[in-house]
Amino acid sequence: MDDLAPTATPPDPAQIEAFAGRLGQALNDAALVQMCSIGHRTGLFDTLARLPPSTSVRIATAAALDERYVREWLAALVTARVVSYDPHEQTYALPAAHAACLTRAATPNNIAVTCQMMPLMGAMEDRIIDRFRHGGGTCYHEYPRFHEVMAEDSGQTIVAGLFDGVLPLVDGLQPRLQAGIDVLDAGCGRGHALMAMAARYPRSRFAGCDLCEDAIEWATDESRRRGLQNLRFEVRDLSDFTSPSAFDFITTFDAVHDQKDPAGLLAGIARSLRPGGVYLMQDIAGSSHLERNLDHPFGTFIYTVSCMHCMPVSLGQGGAGLGTMWGEELAVRMLHDAGFPSVERRLRAEDPLNVYFVARI
Repeated sequence: MDDLAPTATPPDPAQIEAFAGRLGQALNDAALVQMCSIGHRTGLFDTLARLPPSTSVRIATAAALDERYVREWLAALVTARVVSYDPHEQTYALPAAHAACLTRAATPNNIAVTCQMMPLMGAMEDRIIDRFRHGGGTCYHEYPRFHEVMAEDSGQTIVAGLFDGVLPLVDGLQPRLQAGIDVLDAGCGRGHALMAMAARYPRSRFAGCDLCEDAIEWATDESRRRGLQNLRFEVRDLSDFTSPSAFDFITTFDAVHDQKDPAGLLAGIARSLRPGGVYLMQDIAGSSHLERNLDHPFGTFIYTVSCMHCMPVSLGQGGAGLGTMWGEELAVRMLHDAGFPSVERRLRAEDPLNVYFVARI
Protein backbone atom coordinates (compact mmCIF):
# COMPACT_ATOMS: atom_id res chain seq x y z
CA MET A 1 0.00 0.00 0.00
CA ASP A 2 1.31 3.43 -0.94
CA ASP A 3 1.57 5.48 2.27
CA LEU A 4 2.08 8.63 0.16
CA ALA A 5 -1.28 8.33 -1.62
CA PRO A 6 -3.50 11.32 -0.77
CA THR A 7 -6.59 10.68 1.30
CA ALA A 8 -9.65 11.36 -0.81
CA THR A 9 -12.08 13.81 0.68
CA PRO A 10 -15.60 12.37 0.53
CA PRO A 11 -17.81 14.46 -1.74
CA ASP A 12 -20.46 16.61 -0.16
CA PRO A 13 -23.82 14.74 -0.46
CA ALA A 14 -25.60 18.02 -1.12
CA GLN A 15 -23.26 18.76 -4.04
CA ILE A 16 -23.83 15.26 -5.41
CA GLU A 17 -27.58 15.73 -5.24
CA ALA A 18 -27.40 19.15 -6.86
CA PHE A 19 -25.20 17.94 -9.72
CA ALA A 20 -27.36 14.85 -10.29
CA GLY A 21 -30.38 17.13 -10.49
CA ARG A 22 -28.61 19.33 -12.99
CA LEU A 23 -27.80 16.33 -15.20
CA GLY A 24 -31.37 15.08 -14.92
CA GLN A 25 -32.63 18.44 -16.14
CA ALA A 26 -30.04 18.36 -18.92
CA LEU A 27 -31.45 15.03 -20.11
CA ASN A 28 -34.94 16.52 -20.27
CA ASP A 29 -33.63 19.61 -22.05
CA ALA A 30 -31.69 17.51 -24.58
CA ALA A 31 -34.85 15.51 -25.27
CA LEU A 32 -36.76 18.77 -25.77
CA VAL A 33 -34.18 19.95 -28.30
CA GLN A 34 -34.65 16.71 -30.24
CA MET A 35 -38.43 17.11 -30.21
CA CYS A 36 -38.14 20.77 -31.28
CA SER A 37 -36.04 19.71 -34.26
CA ILE A 38 -38.72 17.19 -35.24
CA GLY A 39 -41.45 19.76 -34.68
CA HIS A 40 -39.71 22.15 -37.04
CA ARG A 41 -38.89 19.65 -39.76
CA THR A 42 -42.38 18.13 -39.81
CA GLY A 43 -44.12 21.50 -39.68
CA LEU A 44 -45.94 20.55 -36.47
CA PHE A 45 -45.18 23.84 -34.74
CA ASP A 46 -46.54 25.76 -37.74
CA THR A 47 -49.64 23.57 -37.78
CA LEU A 48 -50.29 24.04 -34.05
CA ALA A 49 -49.90 27.80 -34.38
CA ARG A 50 -52.61 27.89 -37.04
CA LEU A 51 -55.12 25.69 -35.19
CA PRO A 52 -57.38 26.38 -32.20
CA PRO A 53 -57.00 23.90 -29.32
CA SER A 54 -57.29 20.57 -31.15
CA THR A 55 -57.16 16.83 -30.68
CA SER A 56 -54.16 14.82 -31.81
CA VAL A 57 -56.28 13.43 -34.65
CA ARG A 58 -57.08 16.88 -35.98
CA ILE A 59 -53.47 18.05 -35.60
CA ALA A 60 -52.11 14.98 -37.39
CA THR A 61 -54.65 15.35 -40.18
CA ALA A 62 -53.83 19.03 -40.65
CA ALA A 63 -50.11 18.25 -40.75
CA ALA A 64 -50.55 15.16 -42.97
CA LEU A 65 -48.71 13.02 -40.42
CA ASP A 66 -49.29 9.74 -38.59
CA GLU A 67 -51.50 10.33 -35.54
CA ARG A 68 -49.75 7.91 -33.19
CA TYR A 69 -46.38 9.57 -33.68
CA VAL A 70 -47.92 13.02 -33.38
CA ARG A 71 -49.63 12.05 -30.12
CA GLU A 72 -46.37 10.83 -28.58
CA TRP A 73 -44.55 13.95 -29.75
CA LEU A 74 -47.27 16.08 -28.19
CA ALA A 75 -46.87 14.24 -24.89
CA ALA A 76 -43.18 15.10 -24.81
CA LEU A 77 -43.95 18.78 -25.51
CA VAL A 78 -46.73 18.88 -22.90
CA THR A 79 -44.49 17.48 -20.16
CA ALA A 80 -41.83 20.01 -21.22
CA ARG A 81 -44.44 22.76 -20.70
CA VAL A 82 -44.12 23.86 -24.33
CA VAL A 83 -47.59 22.74 -25.48
CA SER A 84 -50.63 23.15 -23.25
CA TYR A 85 -53.10 20.29 -22.75
CA ASP A 86 -56.75 20.15 -21.70
CA PRO A 87 -57.31 16.65 -20.26
CA HIS A 88 -61.11 17.00 -20.33
CA GLU A 89 -61.31 17.91 -24.02
CA GLN A 90 -58.06 16.08 -24.86
CA THR A 91 -56.93 19.07 -26.89
CA TYR A 92 -53.52 20.59 -27.38
CA ALA A 93 -52.46 24.17 -28.07
CA LEU A 94 -49.25 26.09 -28.69
CA PRO A 95 -49.20 29.31 -26.62
CA ALA A 96 -48.56 32.43 -28.70
CA ALA A 97 -45.42 33.28 -26.71
CA HIS A 98 -44.00 29.86 -27.57
CA ALA A 99 -45.02 30.11 -31.22
CA ALA A 100 -42.98 33.34 -31.34
CA CYS A 101 -39.85 31.21 -30.80
CA LEU A 102 -40.71 28.01 -32.67
CA THR A 103 -42.49 28.69 -35.98
CA ARG A 104 -41.36 29.70 -39.43
CA ALA A 105 -43.49 32.82 -39.06
CA ALA A 106 -41.23 33.78 -36.14
CA THR A 107 -38.12 34.08 -38.35
CA PRO A 108 -35.53 35.43 -37.51
CA ASN A 109 -36.38 34.31 -33.96
CA ASN A 110 -37.19 30.66 -34.69
CA ILE A 111 -34.99 28.79 -32.21
CA ALA A 112 -36.26 25.45 -33.56
CA VAL A 113 -34.01 26.01 -36.58
CA THR A 114 -30.93 25.94 -34.33
CA CYS A 115 -32.29 22.92 -32.45
CA GLN A 116 -31.58 20.90 -35.60
CA MET A 117 -27.86 21.25 -34.92
CA MET A 118 -27.86 18.85 -31.97
CA PRO A 119 -29.38 15.80 -33.76
CA LEU A 120 -27.05 16.55 -36.66
CA MET A 121 -24.04 16.52 -34.35
CA GLY A 122 -25.32 13.42 -32.57
CA ALA A 123 -25.40 11.53 -35.85
CA MET A 124 -21.62 12.02 -36.00
CA GLU A 125 -20.87 10.66 -32.52
CA ASP A 126 -19.32 7.35 -33.63
CA ARG A 127 -17.02 9.08 -36.11
CA ILE A 128 -15.94 11.72 -33.59
CA ILE A 129 -15.20 9.09 -30.90
CA ASP A 130 -13.00 7.33 -33.44
CA ARG A 131 -11.13 10.62 -33.97
CA PHE A 132 -10.71 10.97 -30.21
CA ARG A 133 -8.98 7.60 -30.19
CA HIS A 134 -6.96 7.84 -33.40
CA GLY A 135 -6.75 11.54 -34.27
CA GLY A 136 -7.51 13.04 -37.66
CA GLY A 137 -10.61 14.88 -38.79
CA THR A 138 -13.81 14.68 -40.79
CA CYS A 139 -15.18 15.88 -44.13
CA TYR A 140 -18.13 18.19 -44.73
CA HIS A 141 -20.00 15.57 -46.77
CA GLU A 142 -20.05 13.19 -43.77
CA TYR A 143 -22.52 15.45 -41.93
CA PRO A 144 -26.16 14.72 -42.81
CA ARG A 145 -28.14 17.78 -43.93
CA PHE A 146 -25.27 20.12 -42.95
CA HIS A 147 -25.67 22.68 -45.72
CA GLU A 148 -29.47 22.52 -45.51
CA VAL A 149 -29.39 23.34 -41.79
CA MET A 150 -26.70 25.98 -42.16
CA ALA A 151 -28.67 27.65 -44.94
CA GLU A 152 -31.70 27.88 -42.66
CA ASP A 153 -29.57 29.21 -39.81
CA SER A 154 -27.89 31.76 -42.08
CA GLY A 155 -31.32 32.74 -43.33
CA GLN A 156 -32.14 33.86 -39.80
CA THR A 157 -28.83 35.37 -38.68
CA ILE A 158 -27.72 36.95 -41.96
CA VAL A 159 -30.28 37.05 -44.76
CA ALA A 160 -33.27 38.19 -42.68
CA GLY A 161 -31.33 41.25 -41.49
CA LEU A 162 -29.04 41.68 -44.48
CA PHE A 163 -30.29 45.00 -45.82
CA ASP A 164 -31.46 46.63 -42.60
CA GLY A 165 -28.76 45.42 -40.22
CA VAL A 166 -25.75 43.67 -41.77
CA LEU A 167 -24.78 45.69 -44.85
CA PRO A 168 -25.30 49.03 -43.03
CA LEU A 169 -22.41 48.01 -40.75
CA VAL A 170 -20.17 49.10 -43.64
CA ASP A 171 -20.50 52.85 -44.06
CA GLY A 172 -21.35 53.93 -47.60
CA LEU A 173 -21.59 50.40 -48.97
CA GLN A 174 -25.18 50.24 -50.16
CA PRO A 175 -24.96 53.21 -52.58
CA ARG A 176 -21.88 51.55 -54.12
CA LEU A 177 -23.81 48.28 -54.49
CA GLN A 178 -26.62 50.16 -56.19
CA ALA A 179 -24.16 51.81 -58.60
CA GLY A 180 -22.39 48.54 -59.39
CA ILE A 181 -19.34 46.84 -57.84
CA ASP A 182 -17.75 43.38 -57.76
CA VAL A 183 -18.64 41.26 -54.72
CA LEU A 184 -17.39 37.89 -53.46
CA ASP A 185 -18.75 35.67 -50.68
CA ALA A 186 -15.99 33.19 -49.75
CA GLY A 187 -17.30 29.98 -48.21
CA CYS A 188 -20.78 30.83 -49.47
CA GLY A 189 -22.48 27.47 -48.80
CA ARG A 190 -25.85 27.47 -50.58
CA GLY A 191 -25.47 31.16 -51.38
CA HIS A 192 -28.67 32.62 -49.97
CA ALA A 193 -27.03 35.91 -48.94
CA LEU A 194 -25.55 36.33 -52.40
CA MET A 195 -28.85 35.61 -54.12
CA ALA A 196 -30.59 38.20 -51.97
CA MET A 197 -27.94 40.82 -52.82
CA ALA A 198 -27.89 39.94 -56.51
CA ALA A 199 -31.65 40.43 -56.71
CA ARG A 200 -31.54 43.74 -54.80
CA TYR A 201 -28.53 45.19 -56.65
CA PRO A 202 -28.76 44.19 -60.35
CA ARG A 203 -25.93 46.55 -61.41
CA SER A 204 -23.40 44.79 -59.17
CA ARG A 205 -21.66 41.53 -60.04
CA PHE A 206 -21.60 38.72 -57.47
CA ALA A 207 -19.51 35.57 -57.08
CA GLY A 208 -19.57 32.79 -54.52
CA CYS A 209 -17.10 30.00 -53.87
CA ASP A 210 -17.12 27.02 -51.54
CA LEU A 211 -15.25 23.75 -51.14
CA CYS A 212 -18.44 21.65 -51.10
CA GLU A 213 -19.66 20.61 -54.54
CA ASP A 214 -23.20 19.75 -53.42
CA ALA A 215 -23.73 23.22 -51.94
CA ILE A 216 -22.43 24.95 -55.06
CA GLU A 217 -24.55 22.73 -57.31
CA TRP A 218 -27.65 23.61 -55.27
CA ALA A 219 -26.80 27.33 -55.31
CA THR A 220 -26.17 27.32 -59.07
CA ASP A 221 -29.47 25.62 -59.82
CA GLU A 222 -31.41 27.92 -57.49
CA SER A 223 -29.84 31.10 -58.88
CA ARG A 224 -30.73 29.99 -62.40
CA ARG A 225 -34.28 29.25 -61.30
CA ARG A 226 -34.49 32.79 -59.94
CA GLY A 227 -33.08 34.21 -63.18
CA LEU A 228 -30.11 35.94 -61.54
CA GLN A 229 -27.78 36.83 -64.40
CA ASN A 230 -25.32 38.82 -62.27
CA LEU A 231 -24.31 35.90 -60.04
CA ARG A 232 -21.92 32.97 -60.50
CA PHE A 233 -20.78 30.15 -58.22
CA GLU A 234 -17.56 28.12 -58.21
CA VAL A 235 -16.24 25.09 -56.35
CA ARG A 236 -12.94 26.22 -54.85
CA ASP A 237 -10.52 25.20 -52.12
CA LEU A 238 -10.05 28.36 -50.07
CA SER A 239 -6.76 27.24 -48.55
CA ASP A 240 -4.86 28.86 -51.46
CA PHE A 241 -7.44 31.50 -52.31
CA THR A 242 -6.40 34.69 -54.06
CA SER A 243 -7.82 36.76 -56.92
CA PRO A 244 -5.55 39.83 -57.00
CA SER A 245 -7.45 43.14 -56.96
CA ALA A 246 -10.61 41.50 -58.34
CA PHE A 247 -13.24 42.66 -55.85
CA ASP A 248 -14.56 45.79 -54.17
CA PHE A 249 -16.39 44.00 -51.37
CA ILE A 250 -15.76 40.54 -49.88
CA THR A 251 -17.78 38.75 -47.20
CA THR A 252 -17.40 35.62 -45.13
CA PHE A 253 -20.28 34.46 -42.96
CA ASP A 254 -19.20 31.96 -40.27
CA ALA A 255 -16.67 30.56 -42.72
CA VAL A 256 -13.11 31.32 -41.58
CA HIS A 257 -12.42 29.31 -38.44
CA ASP A 258 -13.10 25.88 -39.99
CA GLN A 259 -10.83 26.41 -43.01
CA LYS A 260 -7.64 24.45 -43.58
CA ASP A 261 -5.57 27.65 -43.50
CA PRO A 262 -7.55 30.56 -42.01
CA ALA A 263 -4.51 32.86 -42.01
CA GLY A 264 -3.86 32.11 -45.67
CA LEU A 265 -7.50 32.75 -46.55
CA LEU A 266 -7.48 36.13 -44.80
CA ALA A 267 -4.24 37.11 -46.56
CA GLY A 268 -5.76 36.04 -49.88
CA ILE A 269 -8.84 38.14 -49.21
CA ALA A 270 -6.66 41.17 -48.47
CA ARG A 271 -4.80 40.70 -51.77
CA SER A 272 -8.08 40.23 -53.64
CA LEU A 273 -9.50 43.63 -52.66
CA ARG A 274 -9.10 46.64 -54.88
CA PRO A 275 -7.95 49.97 -53.42
CA GLY A 276 -10.79 51.28 -51.30
CA GLY A 277 -12.22 47.79 -50.94
CA VAL A 278 -13.69 46.40 -47.73
CA TYR A 279 -14.00 42.99 -46.12
CA LEU A 280 -16.92 42.08 -43.82
CA MET A 281 -16.28 39.03 -41.64
CA GLN A 282 -19.01 37.57 -39.44
CA ASP A 283 -18.02 34.97 -36.88
CA ILE A 284 -18.97 33.71 -33.43
CA ALA A 285 -18.84 36.27 -30.62
CA GLY A 286 -16.60 35.14 -27.78
CA SER A 287 -13.12 35.31 -26.37
CA SER A 288 -9.99 33.43 -27.39
CA HIS A 289 -9.49 32.69 -23.68
CA LEU A 290 -11.57 29.92 -22.12
CA GLU A 291 -11.76 31.61 -18.72
CA ARG A 292 -13.47 34.62 -20.30
CA ASN A 293 -16.20 32.43 -21.79
CA LEU A 294 -17.40 30.89 -18.52
CA ASP A 295 -20.47 33.14 -18.50
CA HIS A 296 -21.04 33.04 -22.25
CA PRO A 297 -24.78 32.35 -22.68
CA PHE A 298 -24.12 29.80 -25.44
CA GLY A 299 -20.64 28.66 -24.38
CA THR A 300 -21.36 24.95 -23.93
CA PHE A 301 -23.35 24.81 -27.16
CA ILE A 302 -20.63 26.54 -29.20
CA TYR A 303 -17.77 24.45 -27.82
CA THR A 304 -19.85 21.33 -28.52
CA VAL A 305 -20.48 22.34 -32.14
CA SER A 306 -16.77 23.07 -32.39
CA CYS A 307 -15.79 19.65 -31.04
CA MET A 308 -18.27 17.83 -33.28
CA HIS A 309 -17.90 19.85 -36.49
CA CYS A 310 -15.82 22.98 -36.95
CA MET A 311 -12.56 21.75 -35.43
CA PRO A 312 -12.62 18.25 -37.03
CA VAL A 313 -13.48 19.48 -40.55
CA SER A 314 -10.45 21.77 -40.41
CA LEU A 315 -8.27 18.94 -39.10
CA GLY A 316 -9.67 16.70 -41.82
CA GLN A 317 -8.17 19.04 -44.41
CA GLY A 318 -4.82 18.92 -42.63
CA GLY A 319 -5.61 22.31 -41.16
CA ALA A 320 -5.12 24.27 -37.98
CA GLY A 321 -8.33 23.17 -36.20
CA LEU A 322 -8.91 26.60 -34.66
CA GLY A 323 -12.39 25.69 -33.49
CA THR A 324 -15.58 27.71 -33.45
CA MET A 325 -14.55 29.71 -30.39
CA TRP A 326 -11.24 30.88 -31.84
CA GLY A 327 -12.23 34.20 -30.37
CA GLU A 328 -12.27 37.87 -31.15
CA GLU A 329 -8.75 38.59 -29.88
CA LEU A 330 -7.19 36.05 -32.25
CA ALA A 331 -9.46 37.11 -35.10
CA VAL A 332 -8.35 40.75 -34.83
CA ARG A 333 -4.69 39.75 -34.62
CA MET A 334 -4.99 37.52 -37.69
CA LEU A 335 -6.77 40.25 -39.65
CA HIS A 336 -3.95 42.69 -38.90
CA ASP A 337 -1.34 40.07 -39.83
CA ALA A 338 -3.21 39.39 -43.10
CA GLY A 339 -2.75 42.99 -44.20
CA PHE A 340 -5.73 44.84 -42.74
CA PRO A 341 -4.46 47.83 -40.74
CA SER A 342 -8.02 49.00 -40.08
CA VAL A 343 -10.31 46.55 -38.25
CA GLU A 344 -13.57 47.72 -36.67
CA ARG A 345 -15.58 45.45 -34.40
CA ARG A 346 -19.36 45.72 -34.76
CA LEU A 347 -22.25 44.09 -32.91
CA ARG A 348 -25.95 43.85 -33.68
CA ALA A 349 -28.44 43.85 -30.80
CA GLU A 350 -30.65 41.45 -32.77
CA ASP A 351 -27.81 38.95 -33.12
CA PRO A 352 -26.13 38.22 -29.75
CA LEU A 353 -24.39 35.08 -31.02
CA ASN A 354 -22.21 36.77 -33.64
CA VAL A 355 -19.63 39.51 -34.06
CA TYR A 356 -18.86 41.43 -37.25
CA PHE A 357 -15.51 42.84 -38.32
CA VAL A 358 -15.20 45.56 -40.95
CA ALA A 359 -11.65 45.38 -42.31
CA ARG A 360 -9.99 47.65 -44.84
CA ILE A 361 -6.61 47.49 -46.52
